[in-house]
Amino acid sequence: MEIKIPSAKAHNFKAHRDLSVNFGRITQITGDNAQGKSSILEIPSWTLYGTDTMGGKLDPTPTNYEYDYVQAETLLDIDGKQVLLGRGIEKGKATYYINEVPSKYGDFDEIVKSLFDKDLFLSLYNPSYFFTLHKDNQRDLLLRYVTPVSNKEIFTEMSRTSPDEKTKDIKLNPQAAKLSELVKKHTLQQLGEIHKKNKNDKDTAYKRAQGRTEALVDQLQKLPAAPEDIEAIKAEDAALLEQIKALEAQTDLAGETNRKRTVLSSTIESLQRQIAQAKDRYMKVYNEPIEDHCPSCKRPLDTESVEAVTKDKEHRKEELRAAHQKLVEERKELETKLTAIEPVDVTEQIARIRALEQQRDRTADIIAAHNSRQRMQADIDKARTDEAETLASRNDSIFVLDAIKAFEAKEAELQAAKVQSLFTTLSISLFKEQKNGERKPDFVIEKDNKPYPILSLSESVRAGLELREVLSEQSGVISPVAVDNTESTFKIKKSSGQLILVKAVEDAPLEIKQIGGESA
Repeated sequence: MEIKIPSAKAHNFKAHRDLSVNFGRITQITGDNAQGKSSILEIPSWTLYGTDTMGGKLDPTPTNYEYDYVQAETLLDIDGKQVLLGRGIEKGKATYYINEVPSKYGDFDEIVKSLFDKDLFLSLYNPSYFFTLHKDNQRDLLLRYVTPVSNKEIFTEMSRTSPDEKTKDIKLNPQAAKLSELVKKHTLQQLGEIHKKNKNDKDTAYKRAQGRTEALVDQLQKLPAAPEDIEAIKAEDAALLEQIKALEAQTDLAGETNRKRTVLSSTIESLQRQIAQAKDRYMKVYNEPIEDHCPSCKRPLDTESVEAVTKDKEHRKEELRAAHQKLVEERKELETKLTAIEPVDVTEQIARIRALEQQRDRTADIIAAHNSRQRMQADIDKARTDEAETLASRNDSIFVLDAIKAFEAKEAELQAAKVQSLFTTLSISLFKEQKNGERKPDFVIEKDNKPYPILSLSESVRAGLELREVLSEQSGVISPVAVDNTESTFKIKKSSGQLILVKAVEDAPLEIKQIGGESA
């Protein structure tokens, strides 16, 4: 973009009642002090932003004569396209014009903002403006238009100190190799946030893992000592178990026999009770008297009736006798079976089983303790694995964070070198090294090892011109440059854009003229 100011006008602007200025490739403004030379330079800045050339608030109303209204106009030519902007003060209110058409402030401001960045334009227009900005803004403005160093360049430079011993080719060092892969998925800022959080999390997790491992080891040490030959103990335990099973098999068989005898004895006892009950029923009927008269009316029974009663009694006696006999026969049969089953005495086997179980309690305890130790050892092994994995993850994050620091340090170094290469007489410092070795963003400009604030007027003008030329070249914006107090500067190189020179000449009237030549 090339910005030109073909002309500017002012009405009641400070000392100028009516002023019309045509600017050429080089325009020189001369005259004695207090004739409004510097005010001419303020017409474009006030028109655009309502400020002086240093970006400060400006009130252009005259103080030494009566006036009706204040107005300033600036004709801008941007890549061949012209726009006439105007700003005024009428009856105490601000007025705005776009191509001589009265406009609202919002429309006017939108047009101005769409043309170019304010800080960039004022820095190019007034070489001293840049130095009024805060150093952070100075740094940002300059770096905004300097192509950043690529990741590939930084990775290469990070590895330049470690070429392959055989081929001497540059190979990515571990930090550069790690980051070059990680940045394919995340930005450096994201990686920093991810690994800072992971490191903090793993610091805490690692302490917990260490504590768990120590606790498990302490528990293991409290368990009974491991036997010298656990397999022999297991074999002994298995042999004892086999003996117990064999004895239990015997007692199970004996138990079945004895259970049969018990069942038979119980059944015989039950039959004995039934036999006694059957006998009682029989004797009751046996002892019943045969009455020869009616129990109700007491009348004597005839012979036929007596015979019927006698026959019924005999019949009932026969049935009861048969039932009794059947029970007796069942009992005898079961007694025969019981006699045939010999009882088995398992007292000795049971005592032996108890003795063997007591022996096995010892082997079982040893085996259980051994199994507990094995489980505990497995827990310890897992805890140590977790501990190692946590430490590895933590160390990996530390490695990445260190790699990011190395990357940023190399980036700062290369960026500073790149920026410095743009200047011929100025020294630019972009970073300030901290006591901990880290670099903090900074911005210091020096000329001949002297900071800008203590430069002479001539030196500050030359420094400002060099810096604005770098800004112009890097931003691709060519604009007018206005240099005040050129009487203090011996020689000014021709700029890339229009050059407006202001020079104080004692006892001379205000004069504006276009001149040629490479320098003035």
